[in-house]
Amino acid sequence: MKRLGSGFLLVAAGAALWGTDGLFRRALAFEMPATKVVFWEHVILVAVTLPLLIRFWRNRPQLTGKDMAAILFVGAGASAVATILFTQAFTYGDPTTPLLIQKIQPVVAVLGAYLLLGERLLPRYGWYFLAAVTGGWLIAFPDPFDVGVSQVAPALYAFGAAALWAMGTVLGKHLTKKVPPNELTSVRFAVGLPTAFIILVVRGEAGDAMNLTFSDFGALILLSLVPGLAALMLYYRGLKTTPASSATLAELAFPLTSILIGWVAFDRVLSGSEWAGIILLSATIVVMTRAANRGREALGVKELEAAQPL
Repeated sequence: MKRLGSGFLLVAAGAALWGTDGLFRRALAFEMPATKVVFWEHVILVAVTLPLLIRFWRNRPQLTGKDMAAILFVGAGASAVATILFTQAFTYGDPTTPLLIQKIQPVVAVLGAYLLLGERLLPRYGWYFLAAVTGGWLIAFPDPFDVGVSQVAPALYAFGAAALWAMGTVLGKHLTKKVPPNELTSVRFAVGLPTAFIILVVRGEAGDAMNLTFSDFGALILLSLVPGLAALMLYYRGLKTTPASSATLAELAFPLTSILIGWVAFDRVLSGSEWAGIILLSATIVVMTRAANRGREALGVKELEAAQPL
């Protein structure tokens, strides 16, 4: 049972590393198109994880048509398209709205887990869900009851990213049954790379893709290796033993780290409601980690015996 608790904690740790994304992505988003940023991310990540991709190809697990569809969705949708949408949201200069919209991930993931993985939610999960989303809302807005109309555009981009990432959590959970976590990470990037390139071509931005300054390339490497590679390897290792419905709450460590980095690195002063959100969200993750040691039902998730998952 302790592996379950460790898995939840690893998912939260991976998500926390995602929160360092703003240190690199926000500046890059103002200097180059979002598609160019994501394309180079995937070039770097495929190069670094190439040995894992070769190992996956040599082992070639028995994958069904539905498994292959899941891989395509995780790589093209959750890796390439979602990251492009999220990067685009930063170009509006508001880092809070993209973070807020990530709170819809549990809603989409819970629906996906119910439909695809045969997971059923117990009443106690609702309390975890309510506490985590409330904490996330308080973190995202200095004034949680005053959300401006100007945030609609970045919200739409971030909403699309959050929905794709949430379904990527569900399908990634399914794939970890057949594909080792590190190899799944490499496959995700390998599928995402041609997707990002195709989007570059369609948008007419391929010609500018090779124009990079030394500082931009350095930032892209850091972006790729820290909130990209390291975060995903921790995430998939933890996801292997964590219910998808609960993993998506652990992922709320992402906005927690982001807001703390904004405070430390960018001198952003936190309001009282944001501090309340940090405490509430941190406490929720700690409580869920301890509950995970007692099994799935302690987390509020139960597998349906009669379900037909994927």
